[in-house]
Amino acid sequence: MNHSLHSIDRTTHAKIVAVALICATAVAGIGIAVHSRGGDNLEQAQHIGVIKAGRPAMVASGVEVAVR
Repeated sequence: MNHSLHSIDRTTHAKIVAVALICATAVAGIGIAVHSRGGDNLEQAQHIGVIKAGRPAMVASGVEVAVR
C-alpha cells in the first residue's frame, strides 16, 4: 500500500485520477439536474423590477447609533 504521494506507482495514480473524474462528473450532473428543475424561481426573479433606494435614515436604539 502506498502511504505517500512521492512513492505511488502508475496504477495508484490512475485510481486517484479515475475517482476524481467520477466525483467531478457526479457533482456536475447533480448541478445540472438541480438547475434544470429550478427554472420557475429564475423566471419569477426576472419579473421583479428594480427597487430604488430611498433617503438615508438614522436608527438609534440605546447608546448605539447606525446610519442606514
